[in-house]
Amino acid sequence: MPDRRNLVILTGAGISAESGVPTFRADDGLWMGHRIEDVATPEAFARDPALVQDFYNKRRRHLPTVHPNAAHHALADLAARWQGDFLLVTQNVDDLHDRAHAATPPAPGFELIHMHGELLKASCTRTGRVCDWPGDLAVDEASPHHPQGRL
Repeated sequence: MPDRRNLVILTGAGISAESGVPTFRADDGLWMGHRIEDVATPEAFARDPALVQDFYNKRRRHLPTVHPNAAHHALADLAARWQGDFLLVTQNVDDLHDRAHAATPPAPGFELIHMHGELLKASCTRTGRVCDWPGDLAVDEASPHHPQGRL
């Protein structure tokens, strides 16, 4: 067996809160005024796509105002030097880890997984295919992947 060191790190809301990304559970968090069932489930999207799109569009618009902080950069620096496999799993849907790693490219063996999806990506309701989507999404946004799909 090769002599490799493997590492898995899980990050959550706390790492991005330092950058100014609102958390869900804080007293003034994102769930204030919204029940999770109303904005963060497939059933919510089927029931009220306008509410769901508005909730995520507001969060997407906030991203350019925040930047990776020292913790994001420390993980990017570690990933650049790590000699084994490095799996970074984040519960966050922001792109702050991505931006930190773009500034300090990781070594081979690095993988970043956004376990709850990404604000800057959208999936087709017909095919499930994912595409980059940096702007607002409209309720009737056509999918580039299927003529009857929407994003």
